[in-house]
Amino acid sequence: MKYFYYCLFFLLCTIGYSQEQKYSSYFDLNYFTGNIANHNNDILHLIQGHPEGVVLGWNKKTFGYETWEQRYNYPDIGVSFTYQDLKNDVLGNNYGIYGHCNFYFFKRHLIFRIGQGLAYTSNPYDKYDNSRNNAFGTSIMSSTYVMLNYKKERIFDRFGLQGGLSLIHYSNANVKAPNSSINSLTINVGLTYSLDEFEPEYKRDIRDGGKEKFTESIKYNLAFRTGINESDVVGSGQFPFYVFSGYADKRLSHKSAIHLGADVFFSNFLKELIHYKSVSFPEENVSGNEDYKRAGVFIGHELFISRTSLITQLGYYVYYPYDFEGRTYMRIGLKRYFGKKVFGALTLKSHGAKAEAVEFGIGVRL
Repeated sequence: MKYFYYCLFFLLCTIGYSQEQKYSSYFDLNYFTGNIANHNNDILHLIQGHPEGVVLGWNKKTFGYETWEQRYNYPDIGVSFTYQDLKNDVLGNNYGIYGHCNFYFFKRHLIFRIGQGLAYTSNPYDKYDNSRNNAFGTSIMSSTYVMLNYKKERIFDRFGLQGGLSLIHYSNANVKAPNSSINSLTINVGLTYSLDEFEPEYKRDIRDGGKEKFTESIKYNLAFRTGINESDVVGSGQFPFYVFSGYADKRLSHKSAIHLGADVFFSNFLKELIHYKSVSFPEENVSGNEDYKRAGVFIGHELFISRTSLITQLGYYVYYPYDFEGRTYMRIGLKRYFGKKVFGALTLKSHGAKAEAVEFGIGVRL
């Protein structure tokens, strides 16, 4: 059920806004092929052949009826479906569904797409039948993909062409072990088809082109995050975690704010891991009495897109009684405002390229 809410949250963030009825939309279909990136030596046995697949997308254009659309150069929002053959019977095939957003540059010929959603793998890890698949510990995973394409629309009638580079990432964020994850680096080429014969005109009515100065006084935020995760020890069990955060934010412009704050982590999987290490690996000098709690301070940035924002934070543990993946951590994810004070958040916490948890959060901005 948690995966359903994750997908619903993102789709609401990407397409849940009001707009006048004038709009235009198009389909695109892209074929891609490439390589699995060697980001972890534990997956060397899984890298075989050249994975290939397709991305099918529906895109709704924006024309400036909301001010954020003009500030971001009239992006597209949409949904997309992916199919990928990973060219390895151990990994199987992956299917994904995403909400995505397209951002335009260089007179709307260069397009950058970022999509976030859920993926299904046909052959996840199984203790007895598929023990070599240490990449996917669950059949349902989170997935992110990005595309950088050169696009030319309406080359002949309503058809256009595009091509470029893509990266596709699959991971369950340590909801269940194993979770080495897979990243595919690919090239892609595709067709676009416009569904409307004519398009509305772009609105350009923001004062000063949307560059007018905008600031706010410092605001204070309280947030609570939770979820479940597991250590890298397969079969060690899934446990809930709880994170309490307090931070100040300073709005610098319509688009940006900076954060400074602190987190306190109660990670029950770490309590189990400490016990396991103390019993099974005496050479590591773990007594079993180490505190599983951690506390950190962080700085961050928030990028506002309508009522949704992208948050990125970099933290350092100041209370760190047990060494787990290093003293620095990162958080990236989406935040959705409901009114002026209450927000929800969906974030990924990691140590470098190593994910620790997907966090479901609620909070208040005072």
